[in-house]
Amino acid sequence: MDFTPSERTQMLAERLGRFMREEIAPAEAVYAAQLTGSADHRDWRQPVVMEQLKAKARAEGLWNLFLPDLEGGPGLSNLEYAPLAELMGHSFIAPEVFNCSAPDTGNMEVLHRYGSPAQRERWLQPLLDGGIRSGFAMTEPDVASSDATNMQATARIEGDEVVLDGRKWWTTGLGHPHCRFVIFMGLSDAHAEPHRRHSMVICPLDAPGVHIERMLPVFHDYDEPSGHGELSFSHVRLPVENIILGPGRGFEIAQGRLGPGRVHHCMRALGAAERALSLLCQRAQSRTAFGKPLFKLGGNADIVANLRMAIEQARLLTLKTAWMLDTQGPKAALSLISQIKVVVPAVAQQAADAAIQIHGGAGLTDDVPLAQLYAYARVLRLADGPDEVHRAVVAKLEAKAQLAREQHA
Repeated sequence: MDFTPSERTQMLAERLGRFMREEIAPAEAVYAAQLTGSADHRDWRQPVVMEQLKAKARAEGLWNLFLPDLEGGPGLSNLEYAPLAELMGHSFIAPEVFNCSAPDTGNMEVLHRYGSPAQRERWLQPLLDGGIRSGFAMTEPDVASSDATNMQATARIEGDEVVLDGRKWWTTGLGHPHCRFVIFMGLSDAHAEPHRRHSMVICPLDAPGVHIERMLPVFHDYDEPSGHGELSFSHVRLPVENIILGPGRGFEIAQGRLGPGRVHHCMRALGAAERALSLLCQRAQSRTAFGKPLFKLGGNADIVANLRMAIEQARLLTLKTAWMLDTQGPKAALSLISQIKVVVPAVAQQAADAAIQIHGGAGLTDDVPLAQLYAYARVLRLADGPDEVHRAVVAKLEAKAQLAREQHA
């Protein structure tokens, strides 16, 4: 197994890094200043600087880098894309600049892999062009959504229509002024075997019966202009052609969507961890207390060393996961996918927390991005499945593997 970046990755990483330094870093403060600060998503507007950056990135060919196909993107493998995702993770605005932000990346991969020609033309192409954004409506407020078979929202087929009913929440991107549709996952056949009961349906946000109930704050912040929202669906009637792949194929699609998506999340989180560690080191070496730089006080040197080792270990595990996805597929990589989902956000949270501590009161303000980094990492320990669920997956697969070894011994 060789993790040496390919020539394409090295070339793109150099160009991407330069764009991050020269265009995105100076624009972060401008972007923040152009947000409305309103708690009402109806007031939110796309910062002008974001559209300017997107146009520049696309003109430079730094666009849709995540898409593993030459149609619409550079056709990078998961392993080739991973270092680029890490670079983007150094800035909260960078993924959207390069049209590589969640949940759009996952939705684009779903439509690219499973969508009909009509679905790809109507919904995928505008996403690939960066003209619209989208959401993914799966989690529900009234059930433990860590077990997706608990899902209560329905997608009933009635003749040539599919009827959506139910309530969803934590639909990321819902508040974005360019969000035009969500992919809704609902129960379509309660009598089928558990993993054939659900369907994924493309639902336009302007369809009759769709209502945004509220936007949800995360640590008292609404994450403008994308946000995370709660939606209600009341007898929403859509053409049956809006079902992706076909009725009962929802879990099949979800498994294909989540593997690469979790690698993307984890590599971006490693970029965030690197930024936190960098800020920590800058502060520890420039700030003096009791006659010494903070770096030389207490156990701060040990904290830095431990973070460096943890980040390196987490990166290697994530790269191995990407390699396994590329060479052996999602099923073979299932345990590794769950492992990185537990390990990487925890490392990123640890890095952000340590950096906040070394900054003192300043670390809690918006003068540095550490509070935002901490919130981001903490959220990832719940998003796409909580730690406990992924540990259970790892344990189950490990027990099965150990039993197989004993039987062949």
